[in-house]
Amino acid sequence: MENKIVLRSLGNTGKMVTPIGLGCWQFSKQKNLAGKFWPTLEDDLIGKVVSLSLEGGINWFDTAEIYGNGASERALAKALLAVGKRPGEVFIASKWWPLFRFASNIPKTIDERIKALSPFPIDLYQVHQPWGFSNEKAEVSGMADLYDRKLIKCIGVSNFSAKQMENSWETLNMRRIPLASNQVSYSLLDRRIETNGVMKLAKKLGISIIAYSPLAQGVVTGKFHDNPDLLKNIGFRKYSSQFKPTGLAKSLQVVKLVKELAVKYNVTSAQIALNWLIHFHGNTVLAIPGATKEVHVKENTGAMTFRLGDEDMHRLDKVSAVYK
Repeated sequence: MENKIVLRSLGNTGKMVTPIGLGCWQFSKQKNLAGKFWPTLEDDLIGKVVSLSLEGGINWFDTAEIYGNGASERALAKALLAVGKRPGEVFIASKWWPLFRFASNIPKTIDERIKALSPFPIDLYQVHQPWGFSNEKAEVSGMADLYDRKLIKCIGVSNFSAKQMENSWETLNMRRIPLASNQVSYSLLDRRIETNGVMKLAKKLGISIIAYSPLAQGVVTGKFHDNPDLLKNIGFRKYSSQFKPTGLAKSLQVVKLVKELAVKYNVTSAQIALNWLIHFHGNTVLAIPGATKEVHVKENTGAMTFRLGDEDMHRLDKVSAVYK
């Protein structure tokens, strides 16, 4: 699989990124409640994950303030420096956490974000959730002020509905700033954005969809169907409906087809699921799978080196339509 990886524009920003980036929530080092979702990864493993991602062609990384109160940001910057990367050689996305905050907090905390990621700039700054005390228009206006001050290079949102996304786009458009992206849950087992207006609006306005949980937290690979004992060691996730017997039964047909295609293309199930995501909607969808092991990184990067045939993509579309 030696196909050349083709970069894509992030929305209408002109910033070029690989179809797959590395999600860095797992670098949180259990520093806060959000960080406890993952086991603590030592610096040497984080360094290896980042290094292998770069070697495999990935050129961007997604982190956030809430991921260990900056622990993920600091670990990412440290790992990038350790492999000799310099500012401007990689693209970094981070997020502002809005819960119990007003939009006025955005300029007050940007110095902390810049310091955590130093010396790397914030290429994409995103409103992490639509849960703030201020509305989305005020929040993206706060982001626009940072953009005008050249403290960030692109503006995105995360978990926004179609209406919230449209309001954000309109607010930024009046200041001649593109809304780069909306980061949402999207996978073969979670296709709600195709029916709630988010995908349609993204395509209309030229906004990238950044898909988190692109493997449905591992369910789409079939590993939990094959070995239910794994369910004992997945932490908080076990309470999610998709991990319960009825949820696993519902996803079985999708998993079977993913496995069948993995054999056909001589790749892994994870690579089939990721490849469908980044190609089915043209260039609209980017994916940010995480990685806690070297093998995960190789799967992530390998997913960019082939392309599913149209017939197989439509078969996956049909079998997973129940999740729209």
